[in-house]
Amino acid sequence: MSERARVGWESTFSHFTAAAPRDVRSRLNSFVRDASPEQVRAWDDSIPRLQQELGEVIASDASSGEFSAILEYELPMELRRPDAVLLIRGPVLVVELKGKLVPSQADIDQVSSYARDLRGYHRHCSDRHVIPILVPVRARGYLGESQGVHVVGPDAVDSLVVRLTASSASSHLTRDLFLSEEAYRPLPTLVEAARELFERGDIRPIWRARALTDPALKTIVDITHEAARTKTRKLILLTGVPGAGKTLVGLRLAHARFLDDLAVSRADGKPTAPAVFLSGNGPLVEVLQYELRRSGGEGKTFVRGVKQYVSRYSSRRNLIPPEHVLVFDEAQRAFDAAKVREKHAQTPGFGSGLSEPEHFIEFADRIPDWCVVLGLIGAGQEIHTGEEAGLVQWRYAVERSTRRQEWTVLAPPGVADVFAGSAVLLSIQPTLNLDKEIRFHLAEDVHEFVQGLLDGIMPATNSQRATILEQAGYHLRLTRDLDDAKIYLRDRYEEAPEARFGLLASSKDKDLVAFGIPNDFQSTKRIRFGPWYTDSEDEPGGWSCRRLLTCVTEFGAQGLELDGVLLGWGTDLQIHDGRWSNDRARGYRRGDAIKDPYQLRINAYRVLLTRARDVTVIFVPPLPELDETFAYLDASGFRTFS
Repeated sequence: MSERARVGWESTFSHFTAAAPRDVRSRLNSFVRDASPEQVRAWDDSIPRLQQELGEVIASDASSGEFSAILEYELPMELRRPDAVLLIRGPVLVVELKGKLVPSQADIDQVSSYARDLRGYHRHCSDRHVIPILVPVRARGYLGESQGVHVVGPDAVDSLVVRLTASSASSHLTRDLFLSEEAYRPLPTLVEAARELFERGDIRPIWRARALTDPALKTIVDITHEAARTKTRKLILLTGVPGAGKTLVGLRLAHARFLDDLAVSRADGKPTAPAVFLSGNGPLVEVLQYELRRSGGEGKTFVRGVKQYVSRYSSRRNLIPPEHVLVFDEAQRAFDAAKVREKHAQTPGFGSGLSEPEHFIEFADRIPDWCVVLGLIGAGQEIHTGEEAGLVQWRYAVERSTRRQEWTVLAPPGVADVFAGSAVLLSIQPTLNLDKEIRFHLAEDVHEFVQGLLDGIMPATNSQRATILEQAGYHLRLTRDLDDAKIYLRDRYEEAPEARFGLLASSKDKDLVAFGIPNDFQSTKRIRFGPWYTDSEDEPGGWSCRRLLTCVTEFGAQGLELDGVLLGWGTDLQIHDGRWSNDRARGYRRGDAIKDPYQLRINAYRVLLTRARDVTVIFVPPLPELDETFAYLDASGFRTFS
């Protein structure tokens, strides 16, 4: 029999309504050992009310006595607990009680996210309606439906439950099925997934998410085994929209034992890992290595920095990489020759004028018998100088290889144009494109909304897409009061200590510092990304993103994610006379070879707008020059709150 999820109370409606309130409270208190005095008072106030309301449900329909009441259900593999889950005929009801007369937007969004996650990640809720209900206990009557959430005073809970029960003819979900721990498999964050790979050797099965990424992973594994069998060289390009799971695919390929049969013995007799995961994203490397050190390892062999790898092998021409598979994360951001020359100017023995892709193909050419280079490609995310040359660098790298005839490029259809007219052998593989987001839970096409927003298309079209995202449980919020934005995030995640929310802003804005967002160079260069992304508020040093005191820019956010983002919108990208303008952006350093500073601003905001898994809250400073920008965001579907 499978393990059961942890709960404070579970029973039929009949048993619950007949129990003494103090006995129910005692059970909850034993389960939630760190319950605050305010929480205990809330139980004392709400338990008798809920018992009375469910008793009235039984009075109207005796068969409902067999329905189930579950209190303080701890979502498996998480620390979040909805106040109550009611398993009635047909739907599953998620109930959150608040000691208020008028609920806040954060309250509505909190219960909405509980329902969204049960729909998306609970095996037995996927084919049922999961209905969120918010109960402000000082209110009376049915207050209406707000953004898919029923808002109802405690006196009207019974009539709402009766109405929802009467609308369904299907049976109620049993407690055994609902509370089966293996039935709920939430999507891990990138950091959580890396920790699981490090500790367990693979990522837990995730209902729905695996179906979107496994075909690409299988294709890559098959190509890699073919390369080993035929003694050939392959460049695989895996493309995907932001949040589609490209990095997870690369990490699983390198560390989930799919290639263990390809390991070869070293001179000391120990088998070498067949693959290495490399990233030019310094903050990502720092965060993953920091988290894995906390898990009992160094993490330096789990993910390595591209700069150190290039330095090691470019300065020692006779050094052969021990791995046959090189995974290059964010391959579209590979530095061109000029930037490589700048970055490695002080490297002993380094005098080459090659781009990063040319270096990697040259390193791969040294590997005997066979090799695979996997490039993970995200569209429109080039934000550094030296990254603007794009994917064509990989074409040139293979064309200039001394082993060009041994190479085959395998890529999705969208990359074919890059290799048009090339003598390099190209094989089109449709599965090598990840076009569905998994970062954003059930919401699809967040990237299309962001693209439309940054294209400056008609706000009405953006608003229609925003409505669809809202219905899927992805929230877009807007304010001109920074304190209101902070209060919203703290309230929303107060009962979710593992949730990560933080302050982001563009690096090229000049004005946000005056409004309390420290996005200046001196402030952001001091950020320790490992603690910022993973520490709790009470950790020594005070770096945690949850404190909302420090800020990371697009350079510290790319490739990483948060549950909630507070994005300070700068004057470096503003709507002026109906068009985006970057006229007020900070300049680049003298000598930087910038091809298109406007496109780099657009790409930066694309990164900032696609970091949140649950909610993006935009703070627009109350500056007259940003009035048109605020109006555009408002008309594009961001919901304002006071």
